[in-house]
Amino acid sequence: MSGLPESANGRRIVAAGAIFALLAVLLGAFAAHGLKAILDAYQLGIFETATRYQMYHALGLLAIGAVAQKPGPSSLWLKIASAAFITGIALFSGSLYGIALGAGKWLGVVTPLGGLAFILGWLALAIAVLKIDSPSRS
Repeated sequence: MSGLPESANGRRIVAAGAIFALLAVLLGAFAAHGLKAILDAYQLGIFETATRYQMYHALGLLAIGAVAQKPGPSSLWLKIASAAFITGIALFSGSLYGIALGAGKWLGVVTPLGGLAFILGWLALAIAVLKIDSPSRS
């Protein structure tokens, strides 16, 4: 299994990242082809933003899976990062999908919470990477 995290948790993070990336591509294609005639330019822009940020953070989950392979990263910080990215996708992208599809602009109060989750996730990933033991130089 070269290239994949050894732990079951790391594999689940990679799988989640891959599924979120797959969904971002599917939703983006659906918007470009299926919703183009239904939504106005503003709504399509919101939907595109949702898919773009979903993809960024799906890739972030893949990065977490890669970091999980290294000796010494803090599993706590990686768990925080992955939970924050998943929460951010649900809140940020999910609220934007809802707004674009007409669920109501009231969902806009949820969007910044998703953004904060994304920020927390990147911070937690940075901390985990900084905690990786680097090989000593001889």
